[in-house]
Amino acid sequence: MKKTFTTILCLAAMALCTHVAKAQDDSRDINDIFKLGVELRFDYLSQALAGEPRPDVSGFEARYFNLRMDGRISDKFTYSWRQRFNRVNSLSSFAHNTDWLTLTYKPTANWAISGGKQVLMIGGWEYDRAPIDLYFCSEFWNNVSCYQLGGSVAYTTNEGNDTILFQACQSPYDRPTNNYFAFNLHWTGTHGCYTALWSFNLMQYAAGKFDKYIALGNQFKFGDAKLQLDLMNRGPKAKDLLFDNFSIMGEFSYLVVNRVNLFVKATYDKIGKSSIAASGLIPGTEITRVGGGVEYYPLGGRGNHDVRLHAAYAYNFGDNTNPGGTALGKGSFLTVGLTWKIDVIKGITTVIDKVQAKRAQKL
Repeated sequence: MKKTFTTILCLAAMALCTHVAKAQDDSRDINDIFKLGVELRFDYLSQALAGEPRPDVSGFEARYFNLRMDGRISDKFTYSWRQRFNRVNSLSSFAHNTDWLTLTYKPTANWAISGGKQVLMIGGWEYDRAPIDLYFCSEFWNNVSCYQLGGSVAYTTNEGNDTILFQACQSPYDRPTNNYFAFNLHWTGTHGCYTALWSFNLMQYAAGKFDKYIALGNQFKFGDAKLQLDLMNRGPKAKDLLFDNFSIMGEFSYLVVNRVNLFVKATYDKIGKSSIAASGLIPGTEITRVGGGVEYYPLGGRGNHDVRLHAAYAYNFGDNTNPGGTALGKGSFLTVGLTWKIDVIKGITTVIDKVQAKRAQKL
């Protein structure tokens, strides 16, 4: 792990040195071409089942350790890459731990064509948010394989309020001996206080057979108050989409003062007889999670989220027929932790600017 991470940083430093002269003239240019960020989150976890502590899944943990690179190659080409390092990274697992590595071509202001390893485009706000910003989630969220190889085409309206995207990629039910596909139609729309993340998905799980998702993500925002409500139906046949196999996720958050955010959240997963076993969700599961928490932003909640302290608690009701599942009946989950995000290039160019300013003063 350390060797791989060191290699990546060395490559990043080499790329930075290529442009350092330009950075001394205009730091915004290099930050546009080569933006390098490091994201880290450390937690103390305390989990219990029916009141009995679970030391095997409790204790201190580096929940997330990500390297992210973004940039604009030209007026029409951009790229994005995120790599995880909190899991073991060997030569065989390095690609698996690449969340995404995508090149995007924008021939016009309205159209975007992307290819590479991408986020599987499923609607919903819980699914859309970065994992580093979530503390407890639905059983569906914890089982979906959400990063896949593929391509997408997106159209954004002139007003910029709506984007329609079509994606063809590997299926989350893909197996080494098969080559299954997924076809996803996704709509993002913002109108006043309301923003939608809706999708219709066809996920192949066997030759000629597709699991179908209808995912409706809805967000309402009023000042510092925000409500996110997701409804997702799943099933291989149209009739299965009528509340036999579905999930509901809801969260309300409110930025009480500039640096303190409070939230409450509930999720409900019902896995009916139509569930595809390959999803990791076992038929007969009906589990509810309820909880909440607090976030504190020392640098300011509205303007800067680069440093965050959090505490969150959740309790589970119902039954999970998967004994290895994340949410088990009568289970409780407590997390307390710290997150920080570093813009490496911005930091380096800031140091360069200060050094140049001191030299100018001396002259």
